Amino acid sequence: MKQFDRKLILEDGAEYCGYGFGGSSQRVCEVVFNTSMVGYQEIISDPSYTYQAVVMTYPLIGNYGITDEDFESKNMTIGGLIVRDYNDMPSNFRYTKTLSELLEENDIPGIYGIDTRELTRSIRDRGARRALITGIDTTLEEGLEIIRNTPVPTDAVSKVSCKKRWYSRTSNHKYNVVAVDCGIKLNIVRSLNKVGCNVTIVPYDITAEEIEFMNPDGIFLSNGPGDPEDVTPVIEAVRKLKGKYPIFGICLGHQIIGLAYGGKTYKLKFGHHGGNHPVKNLKTGKIEITSQNHNYAVDADSLGGTGLEVTHINILDNTVEGMECKADRVFSVQYHPESAPGPQDSFYLFDGFLNAMKEAKENA
Repeated sequence: MKQFDRKLILEDGAEYCGYGFGGSSQRVCEVVFNTSMVGYQEIISDPSYTYQAVVMTYPLIGNYGITDEDFESKNMTIGGLIVRDYNDMPSNFRYTKTLSELLEENDIPGIYGIDTRELTRSIRDRGARRALITGIDTTLEEGLEIIRNTPVPTDAVSKVSCKKRWYSRTSNHKYNVVAVDCGIKLNIVRSLNKVGCNVTIVPYDITAEEIEFMNPDGIFLSNGPGDPEDVTPVIEAVRKLKGKYPIFGICLGHQIIGLAYGGKTYKLKFGHHGGNHPVKNLKTGKIEITSQNHNYAVDADSLGGTGLEVTHINILDNTVEGMECKADRVFSVQYHPESAPGPQDSFYLFDGFLNAMKEAKENA
C-alpha cells in the first residue's frame, strides 16, 4: 500500500493524512468546502479563494484536466485543494495539462485520499477553521504552533486586484462601464461584453475622482476575497459616486455597497461555496438556482434607514442575496449570475444594468 506523504492539520487538533499532488509548499489556510460537481478549474482560478484551501465535496477531481479557455483569472491565488480521489489521466479532447501540473506550476499544494465527507461535515457543524497543509512528518504539536504563529492576512484584495487598468472591448458597444477589480472573474467581463458594454477594469484603490474623469455610463463592483470591511478605498469611492452613476455589485461588490450605505456585514459560519443555492426574488416570487462563493453576508437588520431595499433572500438560511436603491440606480446580488448554474436563471441582472444606464442617459 502506498504510504501517506501529506497531512492536513486543523487548528482544533484534527488531523487528516493523505497523498500529495500539485505543489510541495507548506501552507496555512482557512478551509472551506465547495459543493460543485464540476468546474474545479474555475474554482482554483477564482480570486475569491485567496488564502483558502477548498474541500471538493464531489469525490472525483481531475478527470477532465485543464483547458486554456476556462480560467477565471490569469493568476492562481487559491491556498490549496483537498479532494477524495484525484485522477491524473484526463479524458477530454480539449485538455492541455493535468490539474496537478497546473497546481505544481503555481506552487499550490493539493492533498487527496482523505475522508472529505467527514471533513465537510466537520466544517458544516463547527464552522470554517484555519489549517496547515504540510508533510507527513510534521507532528501535531509542530503544526498547531505553525498555525498559531501565522498571522491572519488582511491584504487579500490588494493581492489579486490589477495593478493598472486594462480594457475589454466589444463591437458595436452601447455603453462604457468601469469595473472596479477586487478580484474580478473573467467570465463577468465576458458577460458585460456580451450585452454590449466596453469594459475598463481598474485597480481597487482607484479614487472616485479618477472614475468620474473617465465619464463612464455605469460602474461595476466585482467579486473578491476576504473581509469587505478591509476594502476601505472601494467603500469610500462608492459613498462619493452613489447617485451619480448606475452601480451594479456582485458578491464582495454587494457587501461593499451595503457598507457604503451605512449597513453592516458579518462572517458566516462556513460560507456559501458552490452551485445549486436557491434564492427567492422578492419582486417576482421566482426561485433562482444560483452559484455562490462568499464567507461574509450583509446584515438585513442594519439596512433600516440606509435607502437600500432587500430584493433577494437565500431560501436555505434567509441571508440577504440582493439589494437595491431605486433612487440611486444602485443594485447588487450576493451570488454569481455569470456562472450560469440555472443556467440562465440570473442573467437578467446584466440586462437590468443596461436598463439602468439607458435611463440615466435619457434623464441626464
